[in-house]
Amino acid sequence: MVHTYGWYMRKYVADAKAKGAIPIVCSLVPRKIWKDGKIVRGAESYGGWARQAAESQGAAFVDLNEIVARRYDALGEAQVEPLFGDPHTHTSRAGAELNAESVVAGLKALPANPVGRFLSAKGEAVKPESPR
Repeated sequence: MVHTYGWYMRKYVADAKAKGAIPIVCSLVPRKIWKDGKIVRGAESYGGWARQAAESQGAAFVDLNEIVARRYDALGEAQVEPLFGDPHTHTSRAGAELNAESVVAGLKALPANPVGRFLSAKGEAVKPESPR
């Protein structure tokens, strides 16, 4: 049987909690789709569904869709172009590094910085970033 994206996300969270882990749900990063000079956000699809799953299960949530989208918006289309290896979905190495930094920034913005003690010196240098 195939279930919805939200169902699978809730199951992952429940399974992690059952094993004693502390789940942190991250949304997908945005695709390279521009509208009116801004990256199109995914709050009405996978980004929003990931948030709903995290909230319904009491898990922490990192809104990578919004964090990365804001970074892309600030860079603009010309500077974002080389961050992708295809028309709109898969990043280049430079894009992956920007996304990884965004993950760290989002994790560091969570209450009590739950992964702070595990970060490298490079990760410690990243400033926390909340999507709000």
